[in-house]
Amino acid sequence: MAQQPAPQYTAHASLTDLTPREHEVLIHLARGLSNREIAAALVVEESTIRTHVKRIPMKLGLHDRIQAVIFVYENGLTTPRD
Repeated sequence: MAQQPAPQYTAHASLTDLTPREHEVLIHLARGLSNREIAAALVVEESTIRTHVKRIPMKLGLHDRIQAVIFVYENGLTTPRD
């Protein structure tokens, strides 16, 4: 049986598909916060953050949370802290 090629994911240059809250969550992800820490910082339930974390890569055409973090830094949305 022939193997099918893996799907190709291409990040969109635009963040217009993200809600303002998803954008906030994305920045917190890039800073290395856990879902629990993001929830505490934004004063929402952790389940809400899990939903955002699941939707962000889908909206940006990325594989996962790790690629979302890379996307943030490659697009200059935040800078590393000391």
